[in-house]
Amino acid sequence: LEKDFGKIDFVLHAVAFAPKEALENDFLSTSKEAFDIALGTSVYSLVSLTRAVLPVLKGGASILTLSYLGGPKFVPHYNVMGVAKAALESSVRYLAHDLGSKNIRVNAISAGPIKTLAASGIGDFKMILRYNEVNAPLKRNVSIEDVGKSGLYLLSDLSSAVTGEIHYVDCGYNIMGMADIAKDDDGNTILAWDEQK
Repeated sequence: LEKDFGKIDFVLHAVAFAPKEALENDFLSTSKEAFDIALGTSVYSLVSLTRAVLPVLKGGASILTLSYLGGPKFVPHYNVMGVAKAALESSVRYLAHDLGSKNIRVNAISAGPIKTLAASGIGDFKMILRYNEVNAPLKRNVSIEDVGKSGLYLLSDLSSAVTGEIHYVDCGYNIMGMADIAKDDDGNTILAWDEQK
């Protein structure tokens, strides 16, 4: 890398994987093999990548990874990936501490659900998209462009004093303590989800 590019300004870690059966069954049924694959691929890869690129990172460089609300909170069908994302977010904090004295920042974006190839492995994903849209304060789902703009901020000097953070880009969904409410035609309070279905 140094031969081809010299010192580099940022690294984006966007690797996650869990065997399909570990997402389809309940979490209790997760095999040791599936657990090891999910944690090794989705979490340890950030640690090993960071260690590998450290010699070519400039002072002031930024490392960014991608997380999801299924780390700190329960999300149906996310199972072992939720545990992996929780470990990933913790790794962000520990790496941010280790690299802070080198003036290298480490952060994560926790994006809302987006139609991607990876998301196609999550059961009931269309329902999850619709539920997020109805209940997020901005009343829409996040776009790839939304995530990209936040990524640009976290990878650039615009965020030069930000490290160890999990930055939510989910139209505000993560702030909700319960489903949003609305009024039916008779003025009765109902769940916004029921009105929208």
